[in-house]
Amino acid sequence: MMMEEETTIMAATSTLGPSQLSDLSYSIFSLSFHHRRRLCHLLSSPCLFFLTLHRLHTLSLPQKTLLIARHLLFSLHHLTRHFHPPPLRLPNPSTAINQRDLDAVLLLLFLCEAYHDSPEALERPHDEWRQVLTSICSNTTLKITGITGIFDGAALIPYIEMVTRCKRLVGIMGCSGKEGKEVAASPAAVVALPAVEVRGGGIECVICKEEMREGRDVCKFPCQHLFHWMCILPWVKKRNTCPCCRFQLPSDDIFREIQRLWGILVKASGKSVDDEWT
Repeated sequence: MMMEEETTIMAATSTLGPSQLSDLSYSIFSLSFHHRRRLCHLLSSPCLFFLTLHRLHTLSLPQKTLLIARHLLFSLHHLTRHFHPPPLRLPNPSTAINQRDLDAVLLLLFLCEAYHDSPEALERPHDEWRQVLTSICSNTTLKITGITGIFDGAALIPYIEMVTRCKRLVGIMGCSGKEGKEVAASPAAVVALPAVEVRGGGIECVICKEEMREGRDVCKFPCQHLFHWMCILPWVKKRNTCPCCRFQLPSDDIFREIQRLWGILVKASGKSVDDEWT
């Protein structure tokens, strides 16, 4: 039986056109293949495996949650990039994960998956875990490679299951973000906003209530609303929402970014955003 989060993502992706779904499926298949290869490399190297396992043992629970949250955010960026309005193309996105952190989160998630499917497997001494996990990984890899139809969306299923697990883990830790809390827009997102020339006149800046003069360069949000640059810059230093429609720009707050991107999927699925993150 599918979890509610899985049905939300499936409903959202079902609204994509064939070419969009094909592109998304191929992108996610390639990313998942890369992560699976990295996990296999991690398990095949005793030194790398035990170094990564030792690191996980030294991390506090909040630090482990942050690792999962960053991985979830990275994954949600891949899932939402085809939805309207399209996300801003930001240089050097803060969602990137270095190799050391990627190894740690891949092993952590695989340990959670192994414990869920075979709790007794991890009751063995730690020095036997690599052999046990390698066997489990080999079996799951065979199942994944047996999935046919990369371009019909079937390759999305394991990825959606992973996103669901991460979202639930982050939610259980109470790190889903606080509704109503204002956060500043990411400086990279603000820099990426285009300047456009006012044509025709008669358009009012809702912040200062003055008309935007024809021929003047103003700021254009992805939601198409226009503002004077001198008006919108102080605004986005305090909040990441459009003054007209509450459209959200990216922020540097990881948990609020997860909430923002999840809202895009919920909206695309036709469900209510208010009922989806609890």
